[in-house]
Amino acid sequence: MNFDSWQWAIALFAATFVGLAKTGVGGLGLLPVVLFAQIMPAKQATGLVLPLLCFGDLVAVLSYRQHAVWRHLWRLFPWTALGVFLGYIALGRIDERQTRLLIGLIVLALVGVHVWRRAHAGDEAERAAWFGIAVGVLAGFTTLVANAAGPLMVIYLLAMRLPKLEFMGTGAVFFMLLNWFKVPFMIHLGLVTSSSFAINLRLAPAVFAGALVGRWLLPRIKQRWFENIALVLSVLAALELLFKISSHLRIASTALLPWRG
Repeated sequence: MNFDSWQWAIALFAATFVGLAKTGVGGLGLLPVVLFAQIMPAKQATGLVLPLLCFGDLVAVLSYRQHAVWRHLWRLFPWTALGVFLGYIALGRIDERQTRLLIGLIVLALVGVHVWRRAHAGDEAERAAWFGIAVGVLAGFTTLVANAAGPLMVIYLLAMRLPKLEFMGTGAVFFMLLNWFKVPFMIHLGLVTSSSFAINLRLAPAVFAGALVGRWLLPRIKQRWFENIALVLSVLAALELLFKISSHLRIASTALLPWRG
């Protein structure tokens, strides 16, 4: 797997934002997913991002592990495991075009959910039992297919009304365990390989640098400002993924026109 210089620039930029997202600037979590899908096949991108997320998880857990609230984690884990298995089945049966379409739609849907969360963060209905089940299954599915479960966990943890440090600690431990749980599935699908991991090692310093910068920035800059930029960029990137698909469909349709009759 070889990158051109411009692809390396985007990869380093995306890896830095993996670290930023892991240390508190959660609204940036969708951006690396769609950036990597711009420089390589979408399926391979999901495998390349996973070890980078694991690197970022190490910093986040070392920083906030003592604040984790385990009762919320135990409530989610069984349903998240089910979602991962469903995502594994789906990812093993869809082609590149379908993967790009699915990632684009997932990102747009999660952006919509994130905006909805802002308007309904205080709803008591979110604390109902069905809410944890729904978030768990969807988080497991979306994290395997697109490494894009972050907004769902933001919604869940805010609904539980956790203080800031407990919010960070619970999310950090959850994603560390979830991402390591995903690794065997991604290896079996051929999406995490020795070649992709060699690129991960080259990008790891950018992840750690982003995580350290995120810890320094979080108390100093408003979270909403970061989230708004990340959401806008994620929407644009997701639309670009979908636009590529629609362009391919138009080309195929045009090629078939002479045969219509």
